[in-house]
Parts: sequence; C-alpha cells; structure tokens
Amino acid sequence: MGRRIKPNSFRLGITKDWQSRWFADRKNSPIWLAEDERVRGVIMKKISQAGIAQLETERTPDKYRIFIKASRPGLIIGRGGKGVEDLTKAIEKVMKTKVALSVNVEELKRTEVSAPVVAQGIASDLERRFKFRRTIKKSLENVSQNRDVKGVKIMVSGRLDGAEISRSEFLTFGKLPLSSLRANIDYGEATAFTTYGTVGIKVWIYKGEIFDR
Repeated sequence: MGRRIKPNSFRLGITKDWQSRWFADRKNSPIWLAEDERVRGVIMKKISQAGIAQLETERTPDKYRIFIKASRPGLIIGRGGKGVEDLTKAIEKVMKTKVALSVNVEELKRTEVSAPVVAQGIASDLERRFKFRRTIKKSLENVSQNRDVKGVKIMVSGRLDGAEISRSEFLTFGKLPLSSLRANIDYGEATAFTTYGTVGIKVWIYKGEIFDR
C-alpha cells in the first residue's frame, strides 16, 4: 500500500497532521472545500518561486487563516509588506464567503531536508534545460549529506531530455520504509513545464522513526 498512495495521506492522523483544519455542516462543506482548492491554486500560482514547503489553512465561520512556510519568505512579503497585501487581495477575489482573512509567512530554516522544496528546485532546473540525470544526482547528494536523513528517493517522469517516448527514472539512497506508519517520511512533488512537455518530479525523504505520538 505504501507504493500506491501518497506517504502524507497514508499517515494522516497518525504521524501527519491535516493541512486544512475546519468543521462544517452539509451546506457549507462543499463550498468551503471548493474555496480551499481555489485558494491553494492562487497561492501556488503567484508565489511558487518562493519555495513553499508547507501550506496550511484554519477556518471558522468568521475567520480564515493561512500559514505559509517558505524557503524564501522575502519573495512573498515583498517590499514593505506589499507582496502579502497583493496575495491577500488575490485570495479574496476567489472566495465567495466574506470572512476575516489573515496570511502568516514563516521562514523555513532547513531547506535541504524539505521534500517539496527539493522537488520545486529540480523542476526549476529542468525548466532551465539542465540535464535531468545531473540535476537529480546533485539534489540527491545534497540531501543525503545531512545527518538526519536516513534515505532519499527522487523520481522524474515524462519526456526526459526531449525523448519521443515518456519514461520514468529514479535514484535512491539509504532505506525507505514506505509501509511503516511510524516512519517519518517527507514527501513532495512538482511539475516542470519544459519545451517538450511536462515532467513530474516526486521526492521522498526518510528522517527516521517517530515514537512520541
């Protein structure tokens, strides 16, 4: 099962927390769910270059809070906070319900052990026409040098280097116990939009076992 489902979803409620936290009745549940999807789409479209490692939302009937953890928070905040103001206005445009909106931005201290940030970095390199083997090998070496990392897997899929037939290739380091619920596996994915089509990137980082939950 660990090979057929996202590691974060597989461990949801056990060692991983929900990224959207709210309760709603039958009437509001589909409305809020659709708004959550639109809000996440706007955020990823406007500030994807900031290296988003974590995006969480909390909601009550009159408040909507967004927590963003990024490797380059300066790109989000902007000069004098103008970036956050523009992002807030863009989010308000896609929301049908009128609530008090707040956006909180936090800096990610260790970018080299964040799977989403690593995946976004590989996607950026592939869009700049870097060779995919050299790119994923370099990223694997950077991640594996950290003492907290027990295992890494990086997979890319698509028309790699302009090949006519799409395929998947991956590199691994250490061990990766995907079926163990206690395993602390950070998972991230990204899409590179190249001249030959889209290339999907998936990154798994194993950081040991969790015993305190």
